Amino acid sequence: MSGMNYQRLLFLSQKVKSGQASKAERDEYMELLFHNNSITAKQYQDYKAGRNTEDIVGAALVIGGIVLLGYLLGKVTE
Repeated sequence: MSGMNYQRLLFLSQKVKSGQASKAERDEYMELLFHNNSITAKQYQDYKAGRNTEDIVGAALVIGGIVLLGYLLGKVTE
């Protein structure tokens, strides 16, 4: 996870959560989580194919929040 751009993840997470993210921003958010191994290949492929998109994005928001929380906790304990 060290290669993750957490500031970008936070920015995109906030935009997606508020419903203000463009399609490209939602795609980038999902791609960041996929490349970080935070979501499965099936979830990512289903998202890209337009299957259960809202459910997958909703789950991704929870997962992204957990990733960000883990990052912050790691920073606090350094």
